[in-house]
Parts: sequence; structure tokens; C-alpha cells
Amino acid sequence: MKTTGYAAHSHDTPLVPYEYNCRQLREDDVAIEILYSGVCHSDLHTVKNDWGWTLYPSVPGHEIVGRVIAVGAKVTGYNKGDHVAVGCMVDSCQQCSQCHAGEEQFCEHGFTQTYNSPDPHTKEITKGGYAKNIVVREEFVLAVPAALDLAKTAPLLCAGITTYSPLRTWNVGPGSHVAVIGMGGLGHMAVKLAVAMGAHVTVVSRSAHKKADAEALGADAFLLSNDEHSIEQAASTFDLIVDTVPVKHDVTPYVPLLKIDGTLTLVGQVGPMAEMNTVPLVMGRRRIAASLIGGIAETQEMLDFCARMNILPEVEMITMEQINEAFERLERADVHYRFVIDMQKSTF
Repeated sequence: MKTTGYAAHSHDTPLVPYEYNCRQLREDDVAIEILYSGVCHSDLHTVKNDWGWTLYPSVPGHEIVGRVIAVGAKVTGYNKGDHVAVGCMVDSCQQCSQCHAGEEQFCEHGFTQTYNSPDPHTKEITKGGYAKNIVVREEFVLAVPAALDLAKTAPLLCAGITTYSPLRTWNVGPGSHVAVIGMGGLGHMAVKLAVAMGAHVTVVSRSAHKKADAEALGADAFLLSNDEHSIEQAASTFDLIVDTVPVKHDVTPYVPLLKIDGTLTLVGQVGPMAEMNTVPLVMGRRRIAASLIGGIAETQEMLDFCARMNILPEVEMITMEQINEAFERLERADVHYRFVIDMQKSTF
């Protein structure tokens, strides 16, 4: 199936229209017409080759919402016309202990990324959601609950599950005290989800003007990270801190905010971290951990939870033709809080 997307051909050139073929439909495949595609900060990192592993031409996008247009002969879970979603993975070995445990993101043989990853069967490089179509193995297709607004659902497939998974892993619920560092695309979802789970939620930010937004999202408290007195007053307060900051930074000042046996989990930064002091870890048996999206079952659970609790990201709609401008704005943190590409209004 021939399709068109927007691709980066190098780290320093804009994305441009790019025609290519989706793979031939296999018996366990679902072919999807993409209706909406979220814009993730990792898309920008990949296009710029910030992590050093980009394979060009690269068609980004791993927050996908669409409509089924065809299914393989052995597909049983989806039919033509169904509204479906695809996140950060499109395949894994399905045989290892992690896959059997529903943790495909930790596949012992490595999962296949939605884009910028060799297809295990064809060896061609996968192309993502900045396109009109995609073909995905059935096991990695998700059902979109009818209660969700399709136009706002796409960011749940990355920002949603990236923050939902650690909240579930560390058993957040009524009585939990959770802090969220950063109020961007990931942070605002962490706030909404933790509030819906019944936690007492505090936003930690260096920007005082974010307080009003934090309150509007349902946060119970706001903490300025550069206010030393307030930080000291909040010591030993939190069971879990979700750190969504996407750049290299020092986590040492935040560790004393944890209760004994508390955990700070990193979900934003991928790569080197600033040197830290272990004293607050040792003195409180505290932990620094990290989390990577979630398995397919947990991602479906997250979508169902969001539908039940009426949780959706705050988005700004754009067309595919506006993606380069959106990337420039993303670099300036000039988005409130997530871009979503409306493929139906795009003319490429």
C-alpha cells in the first residue's frame, strides 16, 4: 500500500512530504488510516539525532489514532471501521518472559519501535504516525473507547502511558502523596492521572506562573523549586516523585522531599544525568528509579481508565504542513501542552 508521510532526511533539514510503501498486509496485521498523530518531544530528539541512533529518512510519530481499513486473515480483535490506536511499539518477540508478563517494552530481544526501528520480518525501517497510513501487528493495536474524544486521544499513547505506568507500579491511590516535577506534556498528564487516582498531588516547578495551571489541572499544592525555604518545609513529604524534566539536570535537591522508602522516578530525561550526592538517598533509604512507557495490556487499561474518568490531554491542533513550525515552538517550550496533527485537515 502506497502512502505519504512527512520525513526528516537529515538532522538539520526540515521535514518534507515523503512517499513510500507500507508493508504488504500479513495474516495478523491491521491496516490503519491515521486520523490524528500526537507530537512528542522524542520525535524532535529523533529528527535532530540528539540520541545518535536516527535512521534517515525518518517518519516520526508514535501517538496514533486512526480507523481500521483492512485486516489480515487471522485477525479476530478488529474489524474494518473500528477506531484504534497505536503507541510506541509495533512488535516484540512475544516469546520471552517479559512479553509473557505483558511487559513488551522490556522484551528480552528488544521491541520494535513504531518508527526508526528495523522491522523484524522485512528488515525495513519502520515509519510512524506522521503519515496517512500504517500497518501494525494485531497484538500492538489498541481499542479506543467510545467515550474518548478522538482528536485529543493521541497523546495518551505516549505521554499518558509514560506517566500512568509509574503511578500504577508504585501503587498510587487515595492517601498517596505525589509530586510532579515539570508541567509540560508529560507533567500535566501525570497531574491529571494522579489526581484521578485519588492522590494528594503537588506540582514542583521553577516557574511561578505555572501555579494557576497546576490548580486548574487539579493539583492540591504548588512548590517553587528555587524557593529554598518552601523546599525545606516540604522535606519527607512524598511517597512518589514523578520527574518529567526532559533535559540533563541535578535530582539531588528533590530527593529529600521523599519519605523514608520513597521513590523518585525519571520519565523525561533519556541520557546523561548531572552528578548527584547520595547522602539524602542513604539517610532515608530512598530510591531513584526510571520507567519506560508500559505494556500493551497496561496501555489499554490506561485508555479505559481515561475514558471512565474523563481524562484527556490539553492539546493544540495543527496540520501536517505546520510540523516544522511546531518543532520550532516545541524547542522553545511554546506549547500548551501537546500538539496533535489533524490528518483529515492536512493537504499533503
